[in-house]
Amino acid sequence: MSVTFTYFAAAKAALGRPSEQLDAAGRTIASVLDELAAGSADATTTATVLGRCSFLHNTRATKELSTVLADGDTVDVLPPFAGG
Repeated sequence: MSVTFTYFAAAKAALGRPSEQLDAAGRTIASVLDELAAGSADATTTATVLGRCSFLHNTRATKELSTVLADGDTVDVLPPFAGG
C-alpha cells in the first residue's frame, strides 16, 4: 500500500531526502504531511515549509489536502518558486 512522495527545493532540504515510499494508502495528504513534519529534526520549520507548498497528486495540481490516497499514487511537494 505504497504512495510515492517526491520533495523539491526547500521541501527536500527540510525533510533531508528527495523522495520516499510511504505506507499511506487510505490516509489523506494532510495527515501524511502532519506526520512528516512531526517526525523531522526541526518540526516547526518543516511544518512552515510544507504549509507554503503546492502539490501535484498523480501529476495534477491539487489544493484538496483532504484527498484520500490510494496504493500507487504519487504526490509531488513543490515549494513556492521565485522568478519567472
